[in-house]
Amino acid sequence: MYYTYMLRCADNSIYTGMTNDLEKRMKAHFSKSKNGAKYTKSHDALRLEAAWKCKDKSLACSLEAYMKQLTKKQKEELIGGARLATYLKGKVDCRRYGRVEVC
Repeated sequence: MYYTYMLRCADNSIYTGMTNDLEKRMKAHFSKSKNGAKYTKSHDALRLEAAWKCKDKSLACSLEAYMKQLTKKQKEELIGGARLATYLKGKVDCRRYGRVEVC
């Protein structure tokens, strides 16, 4: 299983990434370990806002790439519960992704 996710940073920016181990990746971001992203090392990741799961790496990478092209407002709306198809219909097969419940 692979995941595409959005993190909220201390400056209110949104970082988008992908992984095959969501828990391990979150620990890397939040602890600013050498395995974390350069962006979250300098922007202080605060919390996981949203995540979507899929079956393979190429699907997760495609979703990440298209999400990174969205405006901040669109990302905020996805975090708020808007469906992927609202912004990504025709770019990715939205049926192949399932939203993951985040606490």
